Amino acid sequence: MIQIIEVTSKSLQKEFVEFQYSHYKDCQYFVPPFKSDIYTMMNKKKHPFYEHSDSDFFLAKRGGQVVGRIAALENKPFNQYHGTKDSEFYLFECINDQEVANSLFDTVAQWSKARNLNRIVGPKGYGPLDGYGIQIEGFEHRQMMNMMNYNYPYYQKLVEAYGFEKEVDFISSYLAPQDFELPEKIKRAVEIVHKRGSLRIMNFRNKKEILEWKYKIKEAYNSAFIHNWEYYPLSDRELDYAVDNAIQVVIPELLQIILNQDDDIVGFVLPFPDVSAAMQKNKGKLGPIELFRLLRELKTTEWLDFNGIGILPEYQGMGGNALIFDALLRATKSNKRFIHSELTQVAETAKQMRRDLENLGVHYYKNHRVYKKHLD
Repeated sequence: MIQIIEVTSKSLQKEFVEFQYSHYKDCQYFVPPFKSDIYTMMNKKKHPFYEHSDSDFFLAKRGGQVVGRIAALENKPFNQYHGTKDSEFYLFECINDQEVANSLFDTVAQWSKARNLNRIVGPKGYGPLDGYGIQIEGFEHRQMMNMMNYNYPYYQKLVEAYGFEKEVDFISSYLAPQDFELPEKIKRAVEIVHKRGSLRIMNFRNKKEILEWKYKIKEAYNSAFIHNWEYYPLSDRELDYAVDNAIQVVIPELLQIILNQDDDIVGFVLPFPDVSAAMQKNKGKLGPIELFRLLRELKTTEWLDFNGIGILPEYQGMGGNALIFDALLRATKSNKRFIHSELTQVAETAKQMRRDLENLGVHYYKNHRVYKKHLD
């Protein structure tokens, strides 16, 4: 018999968090998130999501053992912006058992109906840096830090057997920067932009300079994705939370922002050194030894993650994307240790960006699918 338990105590929170680590303990491609990050997601006094929205957490147990977990969310600003009545599910983990999965999804459905919501969408989390979707392709590649989800292949079957259907796919691409050359078409676009003189790239030398531009970066971040499927206007605290977390690990000399003639930011790309190897060794912990390991990995990793490539809508198709890819490639090639890179989770609804990636000739190698289910 399956028992569904709402997480209402610290001991249940611990069971909820720890289940993921035991569930993937023998999986070489899984990158354990920082446990503190998951606890923050569950903290209604700390995480900025709860200033405007709500979420609850549930465990599935059989014979006293945890066999699954799930979070149910209602993102009120998203629904207001898009005119929807969606709930979301996130942090879904489950053994390969359809009955357990059904019980968890039934719980989210009941939770949603009690709030007069008519559709479940997910996986979709608490902020813009949380990974989207159930992974359906690329299981043989390591997860890119905690900026995307990883799951066993059977998850797709569990979700679809319950009646979920595709909402949107998020593709991740591989690029070997030291061996890559811009296609001639992109080079010509870059030359045209330079001749016009209406856009330019700004580089940074250190994090102090980045902090001086923090508020302009926040403004651009909140404006660049307005036509994206996942977009909703982020609150000031949500922007601070996302940008502050990003600045902590971003590489200053690789951070690229596009400025117009008025020195307003109209585009950006956030490059992160991939510390997945250190995170795997840390097993979710973040003490002095683990911090040392992460700092060492920051300086030695051969992988880069590009997550958060944005161009303001009014500047798309004007050569801004070509300019930023050119500058990005030049900066990356100047640091010879970076021989692998990933462009993480670009939605198929971001049509201009997807066209640009196709023009670049990158290799799609992972796919995460967000699902939807209408409630009766």
